[in-house]
Amino acid sequence: MQQTSGEDEAAPAFDAVQADVGKRLDDVAKILAGALVTVAGVMTALGLTSDLVFVALNNESWPIYVASLCAILAIVCSIVALLIHPTGRGNVWKTAVLVVGVILYMVALSVSVVGAAKAAGGNGRPTIGDVRLEGPRSGLRLSFGVQADGVETWAKVGVYVDAIDEKGNPLEGSPDLYESSMRPDDRGRIKQDVSVPISAPPGAWGLEIVASNAGGTDDCDAPAVHGAACTTIQLP
Repeated sequence: MQQTSGEDEAAPAFDAVQADVGKRLDDVAKILAGALVTVAGVMTALGLTSDLVFVALNNESWPIYVASLCAILAIVCSIVALLIHPTGRGNVWKTAVLVVGVILYMVALSVSVVGAAKAAGGNGRPTIGDVRLEGPRSGLRLSFGVQADGVETWAKVGVYVDAIDEKGNPLEGSPDLYESSMRPDDRGRIKQDVSVPISAPPGAWGLEIVASNAGGTDDCDAPAVHGAACTTIQLP
């Protein structure tokens, strides 16, 4: 049976429509191909610098890992979509792959915002430096500096000075010789110099300075991310 001219014209027209749909889907795929760059741009726009990225990864900031993984998977979806031939069935598969890619793309963008905020907050691990002990035992003055970056607005760094024996244990019945709660500035930073007179109790071998962050532990030997910073100095 001979094919009519109407059917002959319909077939090329249908192919042209499928090709046009395939081209539009390819445009979407090309957009998804830049997912990782877009996610990085969002994080940069929110103030996530390269230094903070390393801090965040060191602190196990899961949103950055999730955002990066989703962005990479979105790129994979875009590559797969570009490789699918723009036929009727091919466009169906291409659409399905791109729907998954777009979802991953949106998740990556959303989580990147959380990641940038979390990284900017950091975990506020403090450090102790420039420790000096001056004067005779009867009139000692202890000086030291405390620094911390990425301290959340509501958080604080607790600083204590205790008298210890030769084994590094706190003297029984001896109160804290110094205690302070330090709050961060509007950029989440703490940088304070402390200089206080110290009256060491009898039997004290030295002094221990402990700086602990919110949600952390005061145990100097604790194998924890939020562990305390500790420094010991011997009395004259």
